[in-house]
Amino acid sequence: MFDLVESKPRVSRVPAGLTAVGALAILPIALLTAASAHAQFAAPQTTTVHDPSALKPPPGARVAIIEFEDLECPDCARANPLLSEASAKYGIPWVRHDFPLPQHNWSFQAAVNARFFDTKSLKMGNDYRDYIFANQVSIETPDQLRDWTQKFAAAHNVALPFAIDPMGKLANLVKADRDLGQKIGIEHTPTIWVVANGKNAPPFVEVVDRTKLYQLIDQALAETKKIGSSQ
Repeated sequence: MFDLVESKPRVSRVPAGLTAVGALAILPIALLTAASAHAQFAAPQTTTVHDPSALKPPPGARVAIIEFEDLECPDCARANPLLSEASAKYGIPWVRHDFPLPQHNWSFQAAVNARFFDTKSLKMGNDYRDYIFANQVSIETPDQLRDWTQKFAAAHNVALPFAIDPMGKLANLVKADRDLGQKIGIEHTPTIWVVANGKNAPPFVEVVDRTKLYQLIDQALAETKKIGSSQ
């Protein structure tokens, strides 16, 4: 079993008027050792990829963004606008996979709902995902998720059935994505990669520091362009 967690930033604070060096000077050795170990543990870590076969751009694309997300994950909600913006800016695919975490009480149903709207159009499905992320702080229970989903459906002139997935087909799609994530080695959400199709470009690079997303995309595009021009 994997330890499935959300990515959350950690912030260390030094008391007012005390420099970082001064703070270290007054701490016992045991505490310094513990602090050092915690700092190493808290540092961003890349995912250990067990099976990279799915980490590649869709057919016809040189570069893409691949994300495994949980619609109830706060850090996924924070990452969502950036990924949407990057995909639009560079004109590259953004492949979104479901990875609902077991500790979240409505994320799996939200993923099933998104799959329902996918059946209307892929754009509507992704618009629903963006809508849930944008309103995530107002959704705490499955009943509230249902209310917000009803609002979205009404705004898009879609009749929302009482049983969205009576045969479990949409749930199976969500489970298949989650199984794929576990096969790859996903341990947290969001997990994001920039993937490239080229002999001289790294096939996938995990986006651990999202401030470097554009830099990683630029690099991947440059490397794959070199490949194309040499053929």
